[in-house]
Amino acid sequence: MFRKRIVTALAATTLVAAGVFTAVQAAEPSAPAIKPTASVVPAFDHIVLVMFENKKYSSINGSSSAPYFNSLAAQGAKFTNSFAITHPSQPNYVALFSGSPQGVTDDACPINLGAKANLGSQLAGAGKTFKGYSEAMPSDGYTGCSSGTYRRKHNSWVDFSNIPASANLRNSAFPSDFTQLPTVAFVTPDMCNDMHDCAVGTGDKWLKSHLDAYAQWAKTHNSLLIVTFDEDSGTSVNQIFTAFVGANVKVGSYSESINHYTVLRTIEAAYGLPGINNAASKSPITDVWQ
Repeated sequence: MFRKRIVTALAATTLVAAGVFTAVQAAEPSAPAIKPTASVVPAFDHIVLVMFENKKYSSINGSSSAPYFNSLAAQGAKFTNSFAITHPSQPNYVALFSGSPQGVTDDACPINLGAKANLGSQLAGAGKTFKGYSEAMPSDGYTGCSSGTYRRKHNSWVDFSNIPASANLRNSAFPSDFTQLPTVAFVTPDMCNDMHDCAVGTGDKWLKSHLDAYAQWAKTHNSLLIVTFDEDSGTSVNQIFTAFVGANVKVGSYSESINHYTVLRTIEAAYGLPGINNAASKSPITDVWQ
């Protein structure tokens, strides 16, 4: 019996060496490949973040008025426990960009925050680039509080003196050649298309029209789209819809609790940057990456 086992083992070894089968194939011929979760955030070539307005999670998730939001989230990572920081709008925009509301508690304008640390200044210090694109802003570099359907309160980067005017652009400057995008771009629709003054369906159509091409491109070009909201509809819960779509994203729903600081920390981690202000105490999101 012992001699027979030796002969059998030698025969199997010979077959493996000849490439007839592998040990894994012999033991588990139909076992699917398992992709491990990345322990770090990928170093994306480009990240585009678009912020919508004043809708609670349940107004978007599964809503027949938001078919594109939901189809887009189904192509990436949907966060079922994502939250804004506060109310009203402006401090949330400032918090996402700088890790703190910086003492801002309302929508007063103008807010001037000097050269305090922010995502744009961090990126510049690391040799990366940032640009913000605002729909309906009357001119590049504009610092006024309002014009038509544009509101400065939804444009946080203009509040910081260490962000150059050349980074404060109209949305019409968003390149059709996505390789020309900065490392990180923030996009702000106007007061109608961001759903502040208009229906969910309006914002849904705008998102598809303006960013679906980038979302599809991002999947094969080491890039990422982040879709989120500044705050919910004014409740104390402040739960919002947030989704990541792009390269290296594992499709699925994720239930960990995240907020604007978590999103900022994740963007920072993609480029090896430290967390600033309240983002410093957050761990970047790592379970959604392949």
